Amino acid sequence: MNLNQKVKLSDNIFAQLVDDEIVLLDMATENYFGLDETGSAIWQQLSETGSLQATYDVLIKEYDIEPVQLENDIYTFVQTLVDAGLVQLQA
Repeated sequence: MNLNQKVKLSDNIFAQLVDDEIVLLDMATENYFGLDETGSAIWQQLSETGSLQATYDVLIKEYDIEPVQLENDIYTFVQTLVDAGLVQLQA
């Protein structure tokens, strides 16, 4: 995985903001996922841009975080979404 990749969100996802956090519901499997503040911030940017690089660029400006840590957080989060079938990585 690298920042040049794009993500395609599954058409089966319903996302809802609840108390400053996002809850995802996979309509196909009826599994739900509660996102913490970090996951919610990453999800919001991914859903708006579909780009790992654009997500990184926005979040590095918003948060006081080491660049390597942010990149690792994005990769870990996106891999979790891929494993759950919520997104697909594209070149």
